[in-house]
Amino acid sequence: MPAVQIFVYLQLLDFLTTLAGFKIGASEASPFIAKLIHISSPALGVAASKIVGLGIGGLCYATGRGRLVGWINYWYAALIVWNLSVIITAASRLAH
Repeated sequence: MPAVQIFVYLQLLDFLTTLAGFKIGASEASPFIAKLIHISSPALGVAASKIVGLGIGGLCYATGRGRLVGWINYWYAALIVWNLSVIITAASRLAH
């Protein structure tokens, strides 16, 4: 169960860091999420992608593949580090 809690937390962090990146001019690299953003708004598009992600994570857990959620957590942790590095890089460019 801790992997699921971490998964939800990482989804929230990904949502927040993605929106923070948008605020300073970063763009979305995922074509799927970019399409969601294009047909709605940045916040709604990213939120929709998080709902899909949470649904897939819940499906993995419900079908006895909770260990897979633990591995997916590594991906999202790396993604958040990437988002933070993009934010820091963009912020340093804005400062100069």
